[in-house]
Amino acid sequence: MEVTAVLTHERPFLVVRVVVYQRLMMLTKAQSIAYVADTGPPAVSLDVILCMDDSAISPVPKLRLAAAFNRNCRCLIVEEPALARELQAALSVQNAVTPASYLPGSMMSATAVFLSPEDVQQLHAAIQAIERVIATPSYQEQVLSWADPIARFNRGGHGVCMGYDFHLDVSGPRLIEVNTNAGGLLLNGVLARAARACCSEAQSMSVGCKDPARLDRLILEMFRSEWQIQRGSAPLRSIAIVDDQPESQYLATEFRLFAELFKRHGWQAMIADAAALVLHGSTLTVGDDTIDLIYNRLTDFRLSEPSHAAVRAAFASGATVVTPNPRTYALYADKRNLTVLSDRAFLNSLELPSATIDTLAQCVPQTLLVTPELAPQLWTERRRWFFKPVMGFGSRGAYRGDKLTKRVFESIAQGGYIAQARVDPATRANPTRDAEPLKYDIRCYVYRSEIQLTAARLYQGQTTNFRTAGGGFSPVFYARTVA
Repeated sequence: MEVTAVLTHERPFLVVRVVVYQRLMMLTKAQSIAYVADTGPPAVSLDVILCMDDSAISPVPKLRLAAAFNRNCRCLIVEEPALARELQAALSVQNAVTPASYLPGSMMSATAVFLSPEDVQQLHAAIQAIERVIATPSYQEQVLSWADPIARFNRGGHGVCMGYDFHLDVSGPRLIEVNTNAGGLLLNGVLARAARACCSEAQSMSVGCKDPARLDRLILEMFRSEWQIQRGSAPLRSIAIVDDQPESQYLATEFRLFAELFKRHGWQAMIADAAALVLHGSTLTVGDDTIDLIYNRLTDFRLSEPSHAAVRAAFASGATVVTPNPRTYALYADKRNLTVLSDRAFLNSLELPSATIDTLAQCVPQTLLVTPELAPQLWTERRRWFFKPVMGFGSRGAYRGDKLTKRVFESIAQGGYIAQARVDPATRANPTRDAEPLKYDIRCYVYRSEIQLTAARLYQGQTTNFRTAGGGFSPVFYARTVA
């Protein structure tokens, strides 16, 4: 059955005929999405295709296309059978797997986020500018002044699986925080390989990185590099993926993914509870196995808890390569560092290129250390601030200022918090029609200033979470070049 209607727009002589089809596209879906987005709120759903001569509208620039997709595309681009196949291959299991048995609910989203080439270029520029600052002696001396003394041990290395988290606003990417044990790299690799483009325009885009099939090789090279920086040409034989009670962790499946990747490469791999490690002289073991390198997933970033004493001693003595480690955290991820990265006067003193400082001024929101003296002003201006614990992670203990009660703020005002200028997350259309849009942030997995994979996290609520129906890690599509 065909339903037709003629709509007249303000553009001279432009007549649009709307025809309802079942998946028959007279224009490509991307052209129809972009056109609807440009001419105001859509009068029809995505199942309605705008039919016109291609010459009636100009080609859709890629910079505009990403915003149009995020605003209007409700397609589910990750199907369970494809996800199951990719997960089965990555876990090296013989029998077919059911994703739900390995992935907790709301961990992975079937909905994609779209970035423009300009977004991607700005993300690269922001990360490279931040890492230029971190490499300077003056910056390091400043941030190490408030770090745990163990961070003074410089064993080399850059830290594996670094995560840079951004919100996107009209002015470009804005850094929210840096994580030195960012989860999700291999999980998002599986998700990117399972994703299928929903239209011809999306088929021309990259998913997560230029070549998701190459991601495993990049990860192996990253771990090999961390080893060689400290051990030179000595062979790397064993890697332990270490956390507290790893089998009960939310991302336990990712630990298995890393272990299988390492095994396929010929390295012995084990998943170990930090409390089970024992240091014998210069040898770290778990059970009967010797550990050459620890992939550290602990959220005790200073390794100060009693159950982490063996890991701390192995790092301090150099007995084992630990990555990421307390020094990595102190240089990159302590949230007090954001007060330095957003301090233009300090940045000017580093004698860096003006372009680097301008990039940081644009991408790093103003951040202040909360003190009792500053508390009255911050309470008055609380709507413009987001409050985070200095040693926090996973959005725990984080509060949007306009949601704060006086009682909670009085606790924050005692110290141990930063106040970061509020940057609201961008949103994209919810696949469930008439549901509230999904918020998202962008996570760039980085090693030595280079982005290995870009992913998104979709959610609803005050802070990023994995409790939202249809939310979770999300594949990112982006055009390879600027139109």
